Amino acid sequence: MKKTRRLCLVLGDQLSFDLASLKGLDSELDVVLLVEVMEEASHVPHHPQKITLIFSAMRHFAEALRQRGSRVQYIALDDPHNTGSVPGELQRWQSLLQPEELHLTECGDWRLEQSIKDLGLPVQWHADSRFLCSRVEFSAWAKGKKQLRMEFFYREMRRKSGLLINGDGTPVGGAWNFDAENRKALPKGVKPPYPARFCADSITREVIALVSKHFSHHYGSLDTFDYPVTHAEAQALWDYFLDYGLAAFGDYQDAMASDEPFLFHARISAALNIGLLDLRQLCSDVEAAYWSGSIALNAAEGFIRQLIGWREYVRGVYWLKMPDYASGNLFGNSRPLPEFYWTGDTQMNCMHQAIGHSLVHAYAHHIQRLMVTGNFALLVGVAPSQICDWYLAIYMDAFDWVELPNTLGMVMHADGGYLGSKPYCASGQYIKRMSDYCRDCAYKVSESTSEDACPFNSLYWHFLMRHRDLLRGNQRMAMVYRNLDRMPDAKQQALWQRGQDLLAKLDAGEAF
Repeated sequence: MKKTRRLCLVLGDQLSFDLASLKGLDSELDVVLLVEVMEEASHVPHHPQKITLIFSAMRHFAEALRQRGSRVQYIALDDPHNTGSVPGELQRWQSLLQPEELHLTECGDWRLEQSIKDLGLPVQWHADSRFLCSRVEFSAWAKGKKQLRMEFFYREMRRKSGLLINGDGTPVGGAWNFDAENRKALPKGVKPPYPARFCADSITREVIALVSKHFSHHYGSLDTFDYPVTHAEAQALWDYFLDYGLAAFGDYQDAMASDEPFLFHARISAALNIGLLDLRQLCSDVEAAYWSGSIALNAAEGFIRQLIGWREYVRGVYWLKMPDYASGNLFGNSRPLPEFYWTGDTQMNCMHQAIGHSLVHAYAHHIQRLMVTGNFALLVGVAPSQICDWYLAIYMDAFDWVELPNTLGMVMHADGGYLGSKPYCASGQYIKRMSDYCRDCAYKVSESTSEDACPFNSLYWHFLMRHRDLLRGNQRMAMVYRNLDRMPDAKQQALWQRGQDLLAKLDAGEAF
């Protein structure tokens, strides 16, 4: 075997040719290691499509590296010598190749990075340059702040990147944030574009067979897999969105509609999170679309804010606060996740739609996650660890650095308001305003206390009542609690009792 100068481990969510640890490779002396391991595929029951995406993209990336002249060691899941874990494989190949140096780019999972560090190997760690803000830079920005606010961080990232910034340093359009213009429900007659889909090649078909064999017990359909698994396919998906989705994205990014899982969303988050797309190029393309006049400012700013604002912000919070962050549970929740989260079998049409889309496509957009499935988990008091594991398992784009802060912090407010300033709780009226789900529901969104009343309505007020002492002092909740205080005692009692009855059904294992 040839002498090895450098062994570079590339993880399944690091499939970028510009990865920091791959800089300066020598095709004769250096080896790139990629491994499919059971531990990462099964520490939560990941959706079969998610496992397929990562394994197929890894195999395509390995082949592309070889075509570029790199020496690659690729360990498939069913390799008889596979140890089943990333640390195990790193240790095995370090022993086999005896490299002079070990190189890794920062992980996206605190658990995995710590397990590698625990090996005690002389690893040279590289910052993940795919992000605009490094861990060190975010820590410096957060230093001394009791609470963080994404809006202020976002402005710093706008200034740093120069995106949608005038020559004098002011934001284009005179405001930093046009979120108020991005909350329109989908009007009747407005049809989203037909989603771009990609056919499985021979490599992907082999992976699908592998996943079917080993992960058939995981929840979610494998039949509809149509995601991009190469850089070229991911670029094609992005180009399709620029042409057919971006112009309407701003107006309708918060909208929901029955039997429409994608609407005007790009569906690129999974490709971006595993390295098939470049953050800076995406933002540059969106900015160019605005300057060309093909899209409105609220569409451009709203998309850029999600990428260099929220996405970078939650990653910063994750690495600043882990591992203690994962144990946050402000409300002391202990209720198990209802079984219908894994099946979609519920008469609540909004939950049935959002969960159903998730099981079929390993996808749901941010409002379905935050204001439907997440809102319900918040209102009924699901244990944060259980809903976090569900999101991590079900969604194609879910990796710990992005899933945990979004779920534990934003959805469940379990971090006490460190990431977001208020709980994102809402009654069925919000869902009615932003979707057509209520039209075909077994429950009446106009009712709150009857047997056929929308469960979100009473559960919303029940949540506010039982956490009154914790939340009343929150300035952003003041109006809600004034409304509650003005409510007649009889109405409050009826809402409380309806909420109690629904929670008792959940505890008895009954769906509703």
